[in-house]
Amino acid sequence: MSRDMGLVLAFVVALMLPCVHGQQGQQGQIRRAFFVFGDSLVDSGNNNYLATTARADSPPYGIDYPTHRPTGRFSNGHNIPDLISEQIGSTPTLPYLSPRLAGSRLLVGANFASAGIGILNDTGIQFLNIIRITRQIEYFEQYQQRVRQLIGAAGAQRLVNQALVLITLGGNDFVNNYYLVPYSARSRQFQLPDYVRYLISEYRKILERIYRLGARRVLVTGTGPLGCVPAERAQRGRNGECSQELNYAASLFNPQLLEMIKEVNREIGSDVFIAANANQMHMDFVSSPQQYGFVTSKEACCGQGPYNGIGLCTMLSNLCPNRDLYAFWDAFHPTEKANRLIVAQIMSGNEDYMHPMNLSTALAFDAEMFARENERD
Repeated sequence: MSRDMGLVLAFVVALMLPCVHGQQGQQGQIRRAFFVFGDSLVDSGNNNYLATTARADSPPYGIDYPTHRPTGRFSNGHNIPDLISEQIGSTPTLPYLSPRLAGSRLLVGANFASAGIGILNDTGIQFLNIIRITRQIEYFEQYQQRVRQLIGAAGAQRLVNQALVLITLGGNDFVNNYYLVPYSARSRQFQLPDYVRYLISEYRKILERIYRLGARRVLVTGTGPLGCVPAERAQRGRNGECSQELNYAASLFNPQLLEMIKEVNREIGSDVFIAANANQMHMDFVSSPQQYGFVTSKEACCGQGPYNGIGLCTMLSNLCPNRDLYAFWDAFHPTEKANRLIVAQIMSGNEDYMHPMNLSTALAFDAEMFARENERD
C-alpha cells in the first residue's frame, strides 16, 4: 500500500471510530458492530463465494430486494439480520467472504453465516463446501486480528465487547441430519430425546466459545415449528397438515435451549445471552395467517409440487405475484414480510417471546452502560 493510500485509509477509519466508542444511532440507540452466525435463515451471501448447492444467487431470489437482484439471501427481499440492522440504525453487515468487507467497513461488523450448517459439523454434509460453525468462529477470530490492525488491540476489544451478536442454529440438525433420510446415522446413534440433549450440550460449547472471544450481548434464536414449513407439509404431513414428528423435535429442543441459556447466564453472572422464542413467533402467523395479512401459511410463494414445497425455487418454479400475501417465500424460508413480524417481536416482544428481555430493552440498558464507561474514559 502506498503512503498516500495508507493516509486515506487512516482518515476514513478515524471517521468511523465514534461508532466504536458509542455514537448515537436511530431512535437514540448506540451504534454498534453487529456479528451474525448461523444458517440460511441469516446467511446474507457467504455461500455465493463457495462451490456448494446451498446457494440463493439466482432469480427469483431477491426479487423484492432494493436492487431486485439475488444477493445470496434465502428470501424475496431482506432477511432477519438486515431488519435488525435497520432497527438499530446500522448499515447491514456484509458477508465475511465478500471482498468488499475491508478497511472501515470492518467496523460495522460481519456476517459469518452459511446456509446448510448446523450445531453439528456433520449436518448438511450433502451441501459439501459450506462454512460450518467451527469455521465461522475461526473467521470471527480472524476478523478480530484484522480489526486490531485498523484500530489497535484496545479498540478492537471494545468493538467486540460492545457489539450485538445474532446466532441462529438448530433447524438443520433435524431437517438436514437426523431426519434427512430414513435410518440416518444420527437416528441410529440416538433416540430423539438423547439427540436433543446432545445438540444442546454442543450448542452450549459454541456459545461459551463466542463469549470467550469477547461477545457480551448475544441474541440466540430457537427453531421455528419445523414441521410446518411447506417442504415438510409436502413430504411428511398428512393432508397438508404440519409434520407432528418434526414439531415434536422442536418442542423438545426449544425449552432445553432456553434452560441452557438461563444456566449459562447464571454461571457468567450476567444476562449476556438473550433467548428468542422463534417457535412462537412463527406459530402466530402459521396458525392464523389472515390475522397478519397473509392468504396462506401452508403454500410457499416460490416452488413446485404440493404446497410449492418440493425442490428449489428457480426461474422455472411457480411464483406468486404478491409476496406480501405469503408467509413462506420458498420451501423452508419466510418472506420478508414474515421476517419483519419476527423482528418486531425480537425488538419489543414480551416474556412469551423474549427472555430475559427483548432487544430494545437490552439495547437501552447497554447504551446507559456504554455512556458511563465513556465518561470514565
